[in-house]
Amino acid sequence: MNPEPTPEDRVRVLLVDDHTVVRRGLRMVFELEDDLEVVGEAADGREALERVAELRPDVVVMDLLMPVMNGVEATRAIRSSYPDVEVVALTSVLEDRMVVDAVEAGAAGYLLKETRPDDLFEAVRAAARGEVRLDPRAQQRLMRELRRPATPAPAREALTERETEVLQHLARGATNKAIAQALGVGEATVKSHVSAVLAKLGLKSRTQAALHALREGWVTREP
Repeated sequence: MNPEPTPEDRVRVLLVDDHTVVRRGLRMVFELEDDLEVVGEAADGREALERVAELRPDVVVMDLLMPVMNGVEATRAIRSSYPDVEVVALTSVLEDRMVVDAVEAGAAGYLLKETRPDDLFEAVRAAARGEVRLDPRAQQRLMRELRRPATPAPAREALTERETEVLQHLARGATNKAIAQALGVGEATVKSHVSAVLAKLGLKSRTQAALHALREGWVTREP
C-alpha cells in the first residue's frame, strides 16, 4: 500500500468555470484523489487571476468560454505573471483556432468536458510535472497549424547544441524523465534546459516549443 501523500506532495488545483454546478462536480471527483487538492474556485478569468495571486496553486483547470475575461486571456495572463503555475484547459469547444489560441497562451493541456475523470487527473498530474496532455482531436488540430506560415522567431542558432537536442526530444512528446534517460543527464538538468529553450525562443510552454520546432523544420514528425 502506498503511503498517503503529505500536504507538500499534493498537487494544488484551482477550478475555473462560470457554471457553479460544473465547479462543484469537479470538486467532488477531485476529492476522491488523495494526491490532488482543490484549493479554490473562480467563476471567470479575472477572478481566476485574483485566486492565483492569493492561493498560488500548482495547476489551474480552466474553462475557456467565460464572461468578464475568457480562459485564453486568463491563461496568457497567468503564464506571464506566474510561470510556475500550469494551466489545463477543460472545455466543450473543439475548434482549430481555440486549440491554437489556448496553446499559444501557454496551456499545458487541452481536454474536453466529456473527458473521463481519470484522464483529467492524469493531465493535471502531468502539468504539475511540466508535461503536456492533449485530447487526440485537439492534437490533430494543432498539427493543422503546422501547414500555416509561421511567425518569425529567434533562430535555431540561439540555442546551444544540448538545448537543441532537448527541444528535438520535447517536440516528439518526450517527458523530462525520458529526455534525461536518452541524454544521460538528470531530470533537474533537463528541466533547466527546457526553461532556457522557452526563454530564448520567447515561448511559454513545452507545447508551444514543440509546435514551433515542428513548424520551423527543426525536427520531423515521427509515427
